[in-house]
Amino acid sequence: MEPGLVELLRAAWIAGTLPILIASLPCSRLGSFHGLVFGFARRGKIMKSSSHHKFTVPQRFFSHFYVVAVVWTTLLLIATWIYAHRMAPIASEPFFYSDLGSYLAGRSNTFSFHRSQLINSENKFRVWLSVFLLLLMEVQVLRRLFETLYVFKYSPSARMHIFGYLTGPFFYTAMPLTLCCTCAPNVFKFGTSEVTEFIVKGRSSMQAIEFDWWDFVNPFSKLGWCQWIGAAIFLWGWIHQHRCHAILEKGGQVVAKLRD
Repeated sequence: MEPGLVELLRAAWIAGTLPILIASLPCSRLGSFHGLVFGFARRGKIMKSSSHHKFTVPQRFFSHFYVVAVVWTTLLLIATWIYAHRMAPIASEPFFYSDLGSYLAGRSNTFSFHRSQLINSENKFRVWLSVFLLLLMEVQVLRRLFETLYVFKYSPSARMHIFGYLTGPFFYTAMPLTLCCTCAPNVFKFGTSEVTEFIVKGRSSMQAIEFDWWDFVNPFSKLGWCQWIGAAIFLWGWIHQHRCHAILEKGGQVVAKLRD
């Protein structure tokens, strides 16, 4: 049996986080491993000047992370939102989310987009929850891209390890996909079907889409209180992180002027 998307993502996250967890253990025998992992994570002021041009890239390449994140997250958000609107429409019934724990654990019941009438309330919740999470992710990566371009002023001599640079695109590709992994295969099939139909039949034979903002936003009103509390905590952290970054940048500018 071929591994599914959830299994592949789970294996990728384990492979990515296990070395960090091992390196965080307070064990003297792991000293060399600690140094190796820390060396990969070095950048800016904590990187030795002697290693500036060996397996390093300019620290301003941080913007690449967030360009990838914005493009990829936006693509997933739009595709998943359209899929949810077309294949998991919400009438007046509330969501049933007793199995939310299984969703967060990565377990799902696969359902076909060709028979949307068979999607029950629980699976509808999972689809719209994916849209909601991707929307929060979009808010995060847009702010980080803005900060990288207009808030942080990276020194021309600041460098970071190439391994740390490659970790960024991996993280910002895998994270949005993880948020919608339970419905991503069906979203991909839905999108492929729509594109194929457009190519074969042409634009004139495609079904006209009546855009109504309320139809796209109304399902979020069916989310439970725990989802909205989580969103509130996220927004508080979002604002707090932005303020901290602004303070750190101002502090860095003051230190740079004092050194000059």
